[in-house]
Amino acid sequence: MLTVIAFIALLIFVAAGVHIAIALGVVATLMLSFNLNIPIILIAQMAWDSIDSYALVAIPFFIFAGNLMTRGNLALVLLELMGSILRCFRGGIALALSLSSVFFSAVNGSSVACAVAMGPAAVDLLPREGYPKQFAASIVAVNATLGLMIPPSLTFILIGSIVGMPITDLFIAGILPGLLQASLLTGMTLWLSRRHGYGSATKPPDWKQFGRRLPGATGALLMPVLIIGTIYLGYFTPTEVSALAALYAVLLVLVIYRTATVRDVWSTACDSVSQTVMIYGILIGSGLLTAVLTRLGLSRELTSMIAEADIPAWQFLLAINLLMIVLGMFLDGISLIVLLSPVLFPMANAVGVNPIHFAVIITALVEIATLTPPIGLNLFVMSRITKLPVQSITRSVLPFYSIQLFGLLLINAVPLLSLALLP
Repeated sequence: MLTVIAFIALLIFVAAGVHIAIALGVVATLMLSFNLNIPIILIAQMAWDSIDSYALVAIPFFIFAGNLMTRGNLALVLLELMGSILRCFRGGIALALSLSSVFFSAVNGSSVACAVAMGPAAVDLLPREGYPKQFAASIVAVNATLGLMIPPSLTFILIGSIVGMPITDLFIAGILPGLLQASLLTGMTLWLSRRHGYGSATKPPDWKQFGRRLPGATGALLMPVLIIGTIYLGYFTPTEVSALAALYAVLLVLVIYRTATVRDVWSTACDSVSQTVMIYGILIGSGLLTAVLTRLGLSRELTSMIAEADIPAWQFLLAINLLMIVLGMFLDGISLIVLLSPVLFPMANAVGVNPIHFAVIITALVEIATLTPPIGLNLFVMSRITKLPVQSITRSVLPFYSIQLFGLLLINAVPLLSLALLP
């Protein structure tokens, strides 16, 4: 009964707007201290153990690199580069925006950061090219979700840290599903543009302009190659790559593009530390919650129940997909991962679902949660950038939402998408 009360209290805290890290920490600490009689000094040690991981050092560096790339205003550089050859057909600039968003997804590791990076450039350029502002906002909102799937995904770092899986394997597992989703979204972007007559076909591709712009964009274009290529080839670990990416981002904005000053870099570093502290706080709360579940034996009991019920894997996955889509209406992605991962992953293992594949499924569901009202973060980010009502952006997102669900179905049904590139 006390466990049920604690869970209800946690939900009330979250619903009331209390930060998930504080809600988790307070509820878990009270459970450990008063229900399980664990001394406070041991609880403090558990909290430290939750973040005492070499892999977690990657988080601040990836955040810092992504924030610098955003602050360097490189989105417009990429849009103009791709637009110089894609303006030749209707929907070309929208396609350029979609592809640029995919690029930033491979740099930021966060859907919100990608939306913030691409949003202003999209709102500035696309309406001048004959596209409705809400359509531009929907393209950015949807494609920004790929930042959760394509390395360096902070979602995979969180899942790997909470569940105890190799982050390198999770990064590699996200490549093909991310590219699949990107292909589906760019195809839908092009189809909607042509169907509604957005934009216009202009002169043939301007390869001379493309050639003039390419050297200036090459530095930025090499960032995803640096991150994904070195991890996949095994040259560096994610933590080592994160530090290298941060140094490379500083070089880009200070020396190559000169879009930021030393003071801007310092300010960005301070902002990145604040974001990192928030994530570490969530991980501490999650670690304490996992300790509670372990000592109460709740995860073990649920896993045994699932194993004895002999539920087919597809039925289990269907139930989890429906559950998380509903919960995604009321909880943000980090809350979903932190609250459900300690319980769901042992259950998935009990029914024979590969944990790496299951992590990719969870990430795809979190992507959908960022687009699902009334909480969908990306909708509110683009509403703030464009000054449009959330309802207007939501209506424009609906066609893309359906294609995201189709991608989710493929990711569930074809484990090879997640596992093919793994050694």
